[in-house]
Amino acid sequence: MSKSIIFIYGILAYTVALIAQVWFILYIGEWEFMETSVNTQYPVPFISALSINLILVSIFALQHSVMARSFFKHYLTKIIPQAAERSTYVLFSGLALGLICLYWQPLEGFLWQVDNEIGKALLTAGYLFGWAFSLFSTFIINHFELFGLQQIYRNLLNKPEPSVAFKERLFYKWVRHPIQLGILIGVWLTPTMSYSHLMLSVTLSIYIFIGLKYEERDLIDTLGNTYKEYQKRVRMMLPFPK
Repeated sequence: MSKSIIFIYGILAYTVALIAQVWFILYIGEWEFMETSVNTQYPVPFISALSINLILVSIFALQHSVMARSFFKHYLTKIIPQAAERSTYVLFSGLALGLICLYWQPLEGFLWQVDNEIGKALLTAGYLFGWAFSLFSTFIINHFELFGLQQIYRNLLNKPEPSVAFKERLFYKWVRHPIQLGILIGVWLTPTMSYSHLMLSVTLSIYIFIGLKYEERDLIDTLGNTYKEYQKRVRMMLPFPK
């Protein structure tokens, strides 16, 4: 595979992931221009809806967890170039997220629905803050490496990948995983919490905390005592000193 093709592939993978993420953020929000959202209500058999939704979250969770593990990367890079490995992960992440937006089944009923204009504005502002916080956190560590763009660019220029370095910057001084914290804020703060939205929020939250346990194991394998000391000083999610 030529370096130019890898570069184009990486750009396409990033584009797919970006579209899927924006779609998901809008999908769980209350936006009039969206034809369907997570709060769209129409009759669906409960067991069927529950089963389909669990399958969709399982696909998303397995894709994220399995493809992020070192053993999977080892075998994947025997098939595709090393420079395209992260882009492949990003591409399949976008596709898995897109499946949720396409096929998520509504569950009838609402847990809460805020009609007060000030309350709605505050909750919507919190929802937007959560996603902005998560996005900004990706740039603090290295957005372009995280989404595979750095790898394809350096491969195109025939430059080696820089060594892994651990640095505590901004939000990472207060919480170990600000990206995931922003996602949790984004999925939970909403003026209208339908049971459909609730199921999505609960299942994604469970996945996030399970996934972070495995991610932190990998970080310890990579960074050793440096990351262990970081764990002792900084909480996983809550921005309060230990």
